[in-house]
Amino acid sequence: MSGLIGKKIGMTSIFDENGKNIPCTVIELGPCVVTQVRTKEVDGYEAYQLGFDDAREKNATKAAAGHFKKAGTSVKKKVVEIQDFESAYGLGDVITVDLFAEGDFVDVQGTSKGKGFQGVVKRHGFGGVGQATHGQHNRLRAPGSVGASSYPSRVFKGMRMAGRTGGEKVTVQNLRVLKVVADKNLLVVKGAVPGHKNSYVIVQK
Repeated sequence: MSGLIGKKIGMTSIFDENGKNIPCTVIELGPCVVTQVRTKEVDGYEAYQLGFDDAREKNATKAAAGHFKKAGTSVKKKVVEIQDFESAYGLGDVITVDLFAEGDFVDVQGTSKGKGFQGVVKRHGFGGVGQATHGQHNRLRAPGSVGASSYPSRVFKGMRMAGRTGGEKVTVQNLRVLKVVADKNLLVVKGAVPGHKNSYVIVQK
């Protein structure tokens, strides 16, 4: 799957030719530089390592600075490997948002917003325990029973409970590309993508 690294700018909405208001997400996509070429002979698989978003060279380790210097580019903040590219590229080649076109369907991968420690109602969509009457003054958002008594005398693994929510890798599939603004490196896709504003995403088709 051909793909690029980008940054989520935020959400907006546009009108289609029928006057329908469509919610969409704007992504700053590329330009990405090929910082390493993986081959079957050397690495056992084929892939391109892409770098995105310039970083300050003084903050990079000598190993990282040397790695990017070999590719003939500046130090990058985000580096990702993507396999199964449709086209062939060489070390130091720049790939832009022109890789995508209006009407394409893409998969967008990002890290979901972290929401901290949450209860079962917010985390798993539980309905709470019963009604507010009959003495249940503090059970509206409780998880209820979590296991049997004498057998199995334990709680099964995977039981849905309260805990940390969000901050996980999430992929949203089959989002339609509504617009490509090549001169500003912008990609507009229909719907929402995971992550907060200015978070890194990977867009693949």
